[in-house]
Amino acid sequence: MPENKRTASGALGGIVGLVGLSAAAGVLVTAAVTPAIAVSGLAASSAITIFDNMPSYLEPDRLMLPTTLMAGDQVLAKFYDQNRSPVTFTQVNTVMYDAVLSSEDPRYYQHGGVDLIGTTRALLSNAAGNDTQGGSSISQQYVKNVLVQRCERDARATEATEATDTSPAMPAMTRDEALQACAEEAITASGVEGYQRKLQEMRYAVQLEKQYTKDEILLGYLNIANFGGVTYGIDAAAKRYFNVSAADLNIGQAAILAGMVQNPNRFRLDLPEGSIYDADGVAYNKQADGSIDDVAQGTIQALYTLRDNGEITQDQLVAAADAYSETKGRQLYVLSRMEEDGKITHEQYVQYALEPISPSLTSTEQGCGVSQAPYFCQLVVATILSDPAFGAEPDDRLRALRQDGLTVQTTLDLRMQEAAQNAMNDVVPASDDRLRLGSTALSLEAKTGRLLAVAQNTRFTQDPTQAESDPSYSSIVFAGDSDIGGSIGFSAGSTFKLFTLVDWLEKGRSLNEQLNGRLQPVPNMKNSCQGDWINTTRYQINNFDENPGYYGTPLRFTRESLNTGYLAMAAQLDLCDIAKVADKMGVGTTGNGKEITMSVANQIIGSDNVSPLAMAGAFATVANGGSHCQPKLIDKVTDADGAERPIPERTCETVLTPEVAATAAFALQGVMDSGGTGATANPRDGTPVLGKTGTHEAHETWMIESSSNVTTAVWVGNWDGGQETLFRKYANGYQLSDMRYAVARQLQSAADEFYGGDRFPNPAQNLLRVQLRDVPNVVGRSIDDARSALQGAGFSVTVGSPVDAEFGGDRVAAQDPSGSAPAGASITISPGNGQGGTVPDVTGRDYNAAQAALRSAGFTNLSVNCTTDAAAPDEARVTGTNPSGGTAANKGTAIVLEVVKKQCQQ
Repeated sequence: MPENKRTASGALGGIVGLVGLSAAAGVLVTAAVTPAIAVSGLAASSAITIFDNMPSYLEPDRLMLPTTLMAGDQVLAKFYDQNRSPVTFTQVNTVMYDAVLSSEDPRYYQHGGVDLIGTTRALLSNAAGNDTQGGSSISQQYVKNVLVQRCERDARATEATEATDTSPAMPAMTRDEALQACAEEAITASGVEGYQRKLQEMRYAVQLEKQYTKDEILLGYLNIANFGGVTYGIDAAAKRYFNVSAADLNIGQAAILAGMVQNPNRFRLDLPEGSIYDADGVAYNKQADGSIDDVAQGTIQALYTLRDNGEITQDQLVAAADAYSETKGRQLYVLSRMEEDGKITHEQYVQYALEPISPSLTSTEQGCGVSQAPYFCQLVVATILSDPAFGAEPDDRLRALRQDGLTVQTTLDLRMQEAAQNAMNDVVPASDDRLRLGSTALSLEAKTGRLLAVAQNTRFTQDPTQAESDPSYSSIVFAGDSDIGGSIGFSAGSTFKLFTLVDWLEKGRSLNEQLNGRLQPVPNMKNSCQGDWINTTRYQINNFDENPGYYGTPLRFTRESLNTGYLAMAAQLDLCDIAKVADKMGVGTTGNGKEITMSVANQIIGSDNVSPLAMAGAFATVANGGSHCQPKLIDKVTDADGAERPIPERTCETVLTPEVAATAAFALQGVMDSGGTGATANPRDGTPVLGKTGTHEAHETWMIESSSNVTTAVWVGNWDGGQETLFRKYANGYQLSDMRYAVARQLQSAADEFYGGDRFPNPAQNLLRVQLRDVPNVVGRSIDDARSALQGAGFSVTVGSPVDAEFGGDRVAAQDPSGSAPAGASITISPGNGQGGTVPDVTGRDYNAAQAALRSAGFTNLSVNCTTDAAAPDEARVTGTNPSGGTAANKGTAIVLEVVKKQCQQ
């Protein structure tokens, strides 16, 4: 029930109103059984008719209970509207029953649900002008609490509505305002409507006693009653105020709690600065301060009486009354009623009257802020509030979290969580004056998708003012996305190359193909879904540290994370297919839910914002032999009765062939070996690991690595989208850009210790061997056509210097190699220079005719080599040329004609 800051006079006024209502309702009951009486214009017959026609059956609803998140056998966090721990009848000390019955309903075991004697006496006392008295029985109070809880359970925020012919306009109402309305309706009774409501409580109470035993109703009342703030039920109250169970309450404590039920927030003991405020804002009913707060004159009169009788001293009186004076007065009243009923002796009365109220408060803090893994906790809460397993509507899911008493067994491994947070605390500061420094580290069980740990450099808060004023605080879960965690993700950098690598292998391409990974304008790229990406501006994407690139293999490109190498790979694939690979591996959308379409070249090297949790799941897919398990935070959910409830549906699905997964793992292991970009993050503890680094524009850095059992993902960067460089900035002895390695290494080391890991399967040999492919004959085609044809066949293309040919311009005159070549090899195509031609074949012609043919073809540099042969014809005959006929040659090339004749001239 929401708390209100009430003044002393206002609180007293509320009590008077409630007592007056009880008395009036008592008259109506009396009128119903005594026709001579009528009240407020209602004839006795009307009262009887009203009473008889009211619903009589009330089925108490399940109590609102805290939902508890568990990590193994330890409580991770609790959430509740009402902090309650229900107990059985024997789990409550009998002194508690004595205290509440003596003070609230001494004839409880004699009446049938409505105490007519008490109601009548209250009526007569009120009519005589004495102190207003109530007449509600325990059964009636139980009914009221059941009805209030029912109202509160259904309370929800509503939007403003306009007036109609049948209903008035209604203002918008928050959920807290709706809860307050429930409380006000329960204690407000005016006019006929108020009498009817009180009569209805009585009607329910009479029937309730036919359905349940007296002990069941009494226990139900003590389990449901409010004891101040969000403390509900006798056991939670005992633990909250005295750090004992309901079974261990003593007489003085029981009397305090029994006295609180009339006005819990007035008499509560967990506000040491005061629970009552007067019109000037002065606080009363506070912890001992040397001054007795006798707000309502005579509240502690019983102590003065004991002093005047000589049973206690003035010093004892002051000591007893100094702390929580108003609550002390209620305790004295309850103790006096217990003595009058013979439940305690006079000596016991004096003993507990003298005992100062000294609560031993236990924390009732709830929520993720008090959890040892607050950011993991936030992800679980977001899952509960969004997943239909916990209810079809948002209000249903909110009730599941705060009212349904669920026990949620999470996937958190406290050993891993401690390792993650220690690594984070050792390396990454909570804030940095130079930028909005953020970092997250998480561990994911590769074979199941179970999230084992989530750590963050910032301190957790849900206070937006604190987060705004102090950058070391945040409620955003950097590991999550906009659906769970409130983050929109971060640019993945080169970790996103994973999907190009997998698509390359799925197309049957080898890790050892040769590609042109030199720095050059980004090649045009096919996208069969979104339309091809065309580089109209000769746009270039650079490599890290100004690397000019090289001819190399996908295996080396992966190990060294060469951007231009991966662009060369992507140019031989379909960007749409790469997007589909990312999607089936769990990264189909950005951190804010936008579909990843791979419509531009930059996306190949990770320009999209994605969640670290999703990226960890993708790498876990490779480590798990191609089976992708959706990230999972909840292992089991049971309700308050211990029955299992459905949990969010999470599946594991084979999305890669074992051969592709094993070969991808082989390439990614190279990243973690000597010479690889991730070598610094390798724990080198004997457990094989694969991994990939990522850097986006110097302001986002990633390290994702995995054994066969556990995947670690670490991100460090500008969490606010800023572009401050992480390079050449230092903290805690680390360059900011290198922090990812240290955190990942420590966390993966812990994972290897606790979970171990096996060797990854051997790569598929067909994806490692150099494969020969037919080289298309492109001689005579334009340079662009030739390039497209060769690239389409899986080759890289280099345009060589012009060669001799009859034609010039952009037509290919020569190519090397031709026939066949290793897949991915570079084919050199050379344009013609227009200065060449084909030597005519003049073999067998007479010399003069051959000479004329050559000159006609443009070859004028001619000479003769004559051989004498008596059998030859009289005129010289050509037997061949050098260069031979059909050979391409520059037209200035010397052509030697080989001739034979009977007699050569000397």
